[in-house]
Amino acid sequence: MVLFGILFCIPTLFAQSRPVPPGIRQADQADAQSQRDMPPPLNQRASIDPAKLRHDADELAALAQSIPPEVDQTTKGILPKDLSEKLKRIEKLAKQLRSQLTP
Repeated sequence: MVLFGILFCIPTLFAQSRPVPPGIRQADQADAQSQRDMPPPLNQRASIDPAKLRHDADELAALAQSIPPEVDQTTKGILPKDLSEKLKRIEKLAKQLRSQLTP
């Protein structure tokens, strides 16, 4: 029984006695030091340009107002050529505005 206990203890003794190479120890210490010296990241958003926001919002509103008459033309069997492009531009402007205004 004692021999059985010794057989299980020997591998743990060898694992604990393995030396850590100095390069790894120094790298760990340097990493810990750099993390202490580094300030925490600030959750700052990019500066907001009010003039660009206003321009994009005005363009978005104008495009949105031009859509209903063009949709009415589709009920008459006429598909306006630039309707798809206007809708894509509306999506793009809406994404830009949302990303600039939300944290």
